[in-house]
Amino acid sequence: MESITIGLLLPFLGTSAGAACVYLMRKKLSGVLQKSLTGFAAGVMVAASVWSLLIPSIEMTGKEGAASIIPATVGFMVGILFLLLLDNIIPHQHIDSEQSEGPKSRFSKTAKLVFAITLHNIPEGMAVGVALAGALEHNSYMSMAGAVALSIGIAIQNFPEGAIVSMPLRTAGNSRNRSFVMGVLSGIVEPFAAALTILLASIIVPLLPYLLAFAAGAMIYVVVEELIPETQEGQHSNIGTIGFAIGFVMMMVLDVVLG
Repeated sequence: MESITIGLLLPFLGTSAGAACVYLMRKKLSGVLQKSLTGFAAGVMVAASVWSLLIPSIEMTGKEGAASIIPATVGFMVGILFLLLLDNIIPHQHIDSEQSEGPKSRFSKTAKLVFAITLHNIPEGMAVGVALAGALEHNSYMSMAGAVALSIGIAIQNFPEGAIVSMPLRTAGNSRNRSFVMGVLSGIVEPFAAALTILLASIIVPLLPYLLAFAAGAMIYVVVEELIPETQEGQHSNIGTIGFAIGFVMMMVLDVVLG
């Protein structure tokens, strides 16, 4: 139970710590730093999708050949389509954009910023939740240490994400306290999504391989749709690539060493 609590809370604490940077930094994040942090987050998410979610999903089927990849394939594609659906039905707006996405609405820009951040963090919470559920139900394929390693990796990449959220809000004229709260709120959806996923997975044990792949697909959607394009816009795109490589290797090492 203690490991589950730690696994649930670590990503949220990582986001909150990053959001607290608004009290320590007076200037906005430089373009180079923001690209490197965004690339790092993307690398962590891709590595986590492969090492912590897709590979256990395949191994958990207990089958060989083509039959072993059916749950991973189906779950992955459904995860992609689910995030695509949310992207189109929920009005949202990214911090570095003046244009809203999704259906037209009367929501304020702040509200749409929160929706965008929530869309980003739901897959991460689901990933942690399904990994913890997998460790509880199928510990021969996914250890609790491996699930906590995923949570640590998500928490590390959430630290710069929290700063990326709070600092631009401060630069836009919001108070430090308001910017910090917004940054914290951007990560609060993760423990709730994780806890809900654990509850669902424990009820529908046979679907765990599908749920693991589903979380992977949802995270990959965020990486390809949002994070990678952000690292490649304008100058210094190679910085984002280097950040991606560092994040990928760090998450891979965490999973192999702790898992």
